[in-house]
Amino acid sequence: MRTIDVSALMDGARFNAFHARVLVWCALIIIFDGYDLVIYGVVLPSLMAEWGLSSVQAGALGSCALVGMMLGALFFGSISDRIGRRKTIMICVLLFSGVTALNGFASSPEIFALCRFIAGLGIGGVMPNVVALMNEYAPKKSRSTLVAIMFSGYSLGGMLSAGLGMLFIPQWGWQAVFYVALIPLLMLPLLLRQLPESMDFLLRSGQIERAKSILTQTNPSYLPESHDELVHAVSRGSTASIGELFRDGRLISTFALWVAFFCCLLMVYALSSWLPKIMSSAGYGLNSSLAFLLVLNGGAIVGAIAGGWLGDRVGITRVLLSFFVGGALSLSLLAIKAPLGVLYLLIAIAGACTIGTQILANACAVQYYPPHVRSTGLGWAMGVGRTGAIIGPVLGGVLHGSSLPLHASFLVFAIPGVVGAAAILVFLTRRKAVPPAQIGTQPIS
Repeated sequence: MRTIDVSALMDGARFNAFHARVLVWCALIIIFDGYDLVIYGVVLPSLMAEWGLSSVQAGALGSCALVGMMLGALFFGSISDRIGRRKTIMICVLLFSGVTALNGFASSPEIFALCRFIAGLGIGGVMPNVVALMNEYAPKKSRSTLVAIMFSGYSLGGMLSAGLGMLFIPQWGWQAVFYVALIPLLMLPLLLRQLPESMDFLLRSGQIERAKSILTQTNPSYLPESHDELVHAVSRGSTASIGELFRDGRLISTFALWVAFFCCLLMVYALSSWLPKIMSSAGYGLNSSLAFLLVLNGGAIVGAIAGGWLGDRVGITRVLLSFFVGGALSLSLLAIKAPLGVLYLLIAIAGACTIGTQILANACAVQYYPPHVRSTGLGWAMGVGRTGAIIGPVLGGVLHGSSLPLHASFLVFAIPGVVGAAAILVFLTRRKAVPPAQIGTQPIS
């Protein structure tokens, strides 16, 4: 009988067609997840004009999806460690795709809000699961890079949303951009066939033959034999309880991560929801205002991929700290009146250091927690962080409604960047103070 160390085999694998398939499908899910979320900022000026919404009402309406995302991240992040990530991902795709498309038929703010809330459950639930799945199967030496590339699909979805908004809204109205969300439903049969189940879940649920088959695809050097015993560091006897997040020296680090997620998501959703409207109020036309959203998400893609590459070399937490500082600085500089070219550059940097920071924070969290509570850990970090996401659009609405000058909004948006940097500094310091045997399986400092 052979004893096979599953973690060592997957960690030491070379990137191959299996990893590419997981990357592509997870990225496609995140692209439409990002599309469905950023879409609100795209249609916001049209909704305010059509339904006569005040800035505060518009901010509250934008937070409906984010309340759903908070609950979805908490519920689906935890339940996937029990029923499997693959099944959970399918349920979430069905929710966010189908209900977002229904948003195009909303005839009142109340119906619109209900649809956004339900779609938010799926949007929030799918994120921690695809991130955890990609992290689990990615080779160790390129893990942060692959997770960052995958999650940059969020920004691609935001760019797609802004681009289609510029194309569709003037001709067919705001409803047209919501109908595009039906595409993931058409992909669901392919997704069901192509996406693998979590290795940790397969081993915990006794599905050994399926685990061997996937392990062969992950690392072709493994040739399964009938009497192989697959050993995983944490699969046997582990429970996916919330209490696990605070054990073995993880208490302070978990709270520090939650504060960092809160601050980052506040910046991300305040900007995503209100940037077009803020720039429109500053005198830029609709298409020009949506172009700022394109630049914001374009910067996020560059920042996420570059940050993931650096994270694999110098430590994801150190990169995360520098990105929080960069986000606070770029948003502060946006408060200074600058030429259009400089404005675009600063917004691109802000995208890299806010949305990009969130992508790196996801990678940091899944690498910190042990596999059996990976989705739970990321789900709770994202769920608690969603309170910042809920506050972000409301805060933007209050600032816009108070008729403060343009620079005041950006200065307020910069404050969470400073707090987030402090939280990551605590996380980094605490991680060095706790012996490696007591924390997660990946060196992420």
